[in-house]
Amino acid sequence: MGDRGGRAVSKRENGGPRRRRVAGSRGFGPRSPHFVRRAFYRAALRSLYNRGSFLPDIMMLRRSVLAVFLAFFAAVASGVPARADPDVPVLLVVGDSISAAHGLVAGQGWVDLLASRLRSERYAHRVVNASITGDTTAGGRARFASLLAQHKPAVVVIELGGNDGLRGGNLKSARENLDTMVTLARRAGAKVLLVGMKLPPNYGPAYTREFDAMFEAVGKAQKVPVVPYFFAGFGENNDFFQPDRIHPTAAAQPMLLDNVWPALKPLLGKPR
Repeated sequence: MGDRGGRAVSKRENGGPRRRRVAGSRGFGPRSPHFVRRAFYRAALRSLYNRGSFLPDIMMLRRSVLAVFLAFFAAVASGVPARADPDVPVLLVVGDSISAAHGLVAGQGWVDLLASRLRSERYAHRVVNASITGDTTAGGRARFASLLAQHKPAVVVIELGGNDGLRGGNLKSARENLDTMVTLARRAGAKVLLVGMKLPPNYGPAYTREFDAMFEAVGKAQKVPVVPYFFAGFGENNDFFQPDRIHPTAAAQPMLLDNVWPALKPLLGKPR
């Protein structure tokens, strides 16, 4: 029943007068079913706990919660890359399939060997390899500004232009692309190394000469060092090339690094 205010009232069993409950009461008095059930549950749990039969369940629950927490933490941690130390200088390599180690097992490429040499000679630089198989000077130029903004490199190695030449591309445009990348890198405060390439003679003497001179011309105009020929010392030996006769084998990678190192080392500063 309820009065006009919507508050519940009760009536004694022996027909006595009505007893109004305190306003806002929810029926948990000593005689209410809710009170009785709650008291029963508490007594049952206390009895189980006192006998020790409840302890294994508690321990199992705690272990389960801990396992779930650790699994969740590991999953979150693995999905979030560690932040790079801003005090560690970055050496950024922007190249094509030669620097991307096309056809090789991970870790065999000259850029990986470079990272190992930097560590062994106690240079602090962290190597970032942003090379893409098939890339050209136009592709490198298109993504260059974002790479500089993302990695803020201290040193940039540009190894692009080979695919421009192999595809018979416009060498004037290729030179402009290289020049623009060097300008952007220097403007960002990075030191730059250009890595040059040569073409086989079947492209014709005029085109071959223009291509060979392109890297030196950009380097001279920008006053940056240039590796004249990336394949120096093995470029005429097919034993150091994969079956496509374009990409060097794993055995050639140390020679690639040795061709780059003399021009790169002065840009690195002093070891730690």
